Amino acid sequence: MARLVVGGGCFWCIEAAMKDLRGVQAARPGYAGGHVEHPTYEQVCAKRTGHAEVVEFEYDAEIIDHATMLRVFFTAHDPTQRNRQGNDVGPQYRSIVFVDGEEERASLERVLAEVVTWYDDEIVTEVEPLDAHPFWTAEAVHHDYFANNPQNPYCGFVVAPKVNKVRAKHAGLFDR
Repeated sequence: MARLVVGGGCFWCIEAAMKDLRGVQAARPGYAGGHVEHPTYEQVCAKRTGHAEVVEFEYDAEIIDHATMLRVFFTAHDPTQRNRQGNDVGPQYRSIVFVDGEEERASLERVLAEVVTWYDDEIVTEVEPLDAHPFWTAEAVHHDYFANNPQNPYCGFVVAPKVNKVRAKHAGLFDR
């Protein structure tokens, strides 16, 4: 299994937008990129840890490749917004990709060369080595949040439009 760890705003959005891609075996919301071990949601939201809200995806690279995963990720959020996504403001909402080696870095650079043509503003996505930043799994309440909380107003107004955008642009990558 291949692994991708990315952050682009609230992890509920990224998880919901990408977890049902054909080839994705697991999606785990969590935290990475900071300096505190075993951070809590409250600590991350208080901006005391340096962590971003991220999602760790395990996927079958024979079904969906790294570049395709990244294209979907860059569809699911706005990589031109620094330390925010819409009304979600703070460094925990930054756009970030954790790469595992030079092959993934090269894949990301090729995808970014495409993505830059999608937006008028500068791409501000951070790139960090995966092995330098442990992934910390988020509390259970955050897993499958969109699926488990369809009546939550945030899910309806923020998460659902991102899921719909991804599914419209990348419809062929989903079985359902």
